[in-house]
Amino acid sequence: MSPRINGRMRSIPTSKKIHLQKPYQRSRMPFQQSFEQSIQISASATAVERCITDLNLMHRWLNPALRCESVGEWSTDVGSRSRFIIQIPFLRPALNSVVAAREPGLVVWEFDGFFHGRDRWECRPNDRGTYLLNRFEFEIPNSLVRFGFNTFAATWTQEDMQAQLRRLKRVAEELHQKLHT
Repeated sequence: MSPRINGRMRSIPTSKKIHLQKPYQRSRMPFQQSFEQSIQISASATAVERCITDLNLMHRWLNPALRCESVGEWSTDVGSRSRFIIQIPFLRPALNSVVAAREPGLVVWEFDGFFHGRDRWECRPNDRGTYLLNRFEFEIPNSLVRFGFNTFAATWTQEDMQAQLRRLKRVAEELHQKLHT
């Protein structure tokens, strides 16, 4: 049976209030675009969360063209910094990120670089395991880059987010089995 994935592109309100670190707080309007994906995972919320917060496990499900590097010691505590690098030969564009919100079952990274945005990962335990919600909110200030993204990369980005969720599901379910055998 294939995993159930829901995806849509729209502007959506944040269900929980997020307190951002001062250097990353914005007084601008809400982000212009958002992609939301979700998947049901047959694993505990603890196993799913570990896949999101453990750098080695993260690299098992992230797009191979995307690499996450810690700035300092790796952590997902509020204020921790990292860099997401897109592996494009000669360019290697990077997004600097900071953990903007963190609580059990929730990690929100805020990005700054060629676009600004937040990547919210929320684990919701249920009777079948964990419902994982990923919401990517962003704005692209440069109109030429925004046009290029919307024309050539928006659909691919949504498809890639779905593929990442399927890979994360496999990793979390494998981890859950190891922890419970």
